[in-house]
Amino acid sequence: MTSAKIAGRYAPENFRAWERMDRLHVLRDFDEWDRYEDVSSDLVVHVELRKWADVALVAPCSANTLGKMALGLCDNLAACFLRAWDPDKPLLVAPAMNTVMWEHPSTAQHLSTLESYGCRVVPPSCKRLACGDVGRGALAPVGDVVEAVKEACGGVAERRSCASAVGSWQRHGFQEWQPATTDDL
Repeated sequence: MTSAKIAGRYAPENFRAWERMDRLHVLRDFDEWDRYEDVSSDLVVHVELRKWADVALVAPCSANTLGKMALGLCDNLAACFLRAWDPDKPLLVAPAMNTVMWEHPSTAQHLSTLESYGCRVVPPSCKRLACGDVGRGALAPVGDVVEAVKEACGGVAERRSCASAVGSWQRHGFQEWQPATTDDL
């Protein structure tokens, strides 16, 4: 049985339909920063989330988030969670960005850094992008992402996944994701 939690800066705008799905919990920056009352006893959301999850997926992973991950920046719940991620657990990124951004030397450097930490990359596909350009940079087909997560989970009996989503699913192909359920992961 699979359960999933989604951490994202803009989660309320992008995952309203997903919140209705069983076994899915959407977390927002608010859950991390605005609920602390007693620092000595309140749980730290990004750390508890890391302890809970068996696998982490960042999809779509923007150039901005890719850079934050490679540099260890932590300015929101998702970034803090990723910085606290246990390197012995599977971490996957599915980049989605403009072709020029994908081909930029810093992208290759950031991916190399993440891969040296054990992160798996689901390569983007080539098609017409949100900006109208045609080229590599589109989010990989959902089936490819799901297969990569299944492969990464290998021997994990009960898979608990945390997906960190950045950007608007409407702009990055939310319609493709709608038919999929957390059972697919």
